[in-house]
Amino acid sequence: MYKHYLFYIFITLLLISCDGNKLDVDVSNIQINALKPLSLNTDLFALNKQNFEANNNAMQVKFGNFYTSYVKSFLNPKGVNDSSSVDSVLHFIDDKTMASANIAVNKIYSQEKLSQLTSELNLCLKRHKYHFKNKSLPNRFITCTSGFNFYVANTDSALVVGLDMYLKDTSVFYKMLQLPDYQTHCMTEDYILPDLMRGWLLTEFDNTDPVNNLLNYTIFYGKIYYSVNALLPNTPDSLLIGYTTNQLAYCKKYEKNLWGYFAEKNRLYETNMRTVQELTAEGPFTAAISKDCPPRIAMWVGWQIIKSYMEKNDNVTLEQLFNEKDAQKILSKSKYRP
Repeated sequence: MYKHYLFYIFITLLLISCDGNKLDVDVSNIQINALKPLSLNTDLFALNKQNFEANNNAMQVKFGNFYTSYVKSFLNPKGVNDSSSVDSVLHFIDDKTMASANIAVNKIYSQEKLSQLTSELNLCLKRHKYHFKNKSLPNRFITCTSGFNFYVANTDSALVVGLDMYLKDTSVFYKMLQLPDYQTHCMTEDYILPDLMRGWLLTEFDNTDPVNNLLNYTIFYGKIYYSVNALLPNTPDSLLIGYTTNQLAYCKKYEKNLWGYFAEKNRLYETNMRTVQELTAEGPFTAAISKDCPPRIAMWVGWQIIKSYMEKNDNVTLEQLFNEKDAQKILSKSKYRP
């Protein structure tokens, strides 16, 4: 009786492990150089006329190319070393709205919260090294107040996030900017990691396939979202792709119909960029299908195709997935039939 009981437990555990998340790999033995957290907004908003020259030079060393790009792109087109940069930078940090936004950033993103975020990013880096052994890893994590200019960036071996783009959907700043609901629902801290990972992957794997059709876009972004899922295996799909729970429920409910839309009339081989844009662009919905259909629907469909492909070809690694440039081959071998 006792042996039978142990056997039952063993079989139960075996079944549970078989049904587990295959993307949730063990990275406990993966060694990386931990990210160095840096706060540009702390240094930037401490500048004044008296300390500008000395601190400006120090910040160029500390933050590297990102700081020089930040100033040139958003504050002073003449660059950080031009004499006019003093007034430009100080005008930015003295602006009432920017100063208030920086206060809001510091209130939401405490040192404790940023330390937790850095730890989670280090875990993502371990998973990245597990899947992409030949790729280099960033060594710094820079946070800043972007002036509502950008969400995330990957530059000069650094992962960068504009925290003023993640102040919660109820932020007074977003109302002041009259940002639409479909955009602000993704402007919370829950989306920081998915956005950082997607942005990073997009800079590592550019879409250079010479066959410029909808299938190419669909498969490429399917690879991206599948890989973001691999770096964040326990994050809900709705956060990974930026859909509401209702939008994701729509996709699952009508998955067969959605696939039928793409499969019929050879739509996957559409080369008209306007049509491609309609099915891959951001917005409140995909008008070509329905007002209930979420935006970027081709990317969601691509994600499902890649999921099927990886399940049917479980010996394929993520590196091999990206090395396979033949989108038609991936579609055929996916045997995707919802």
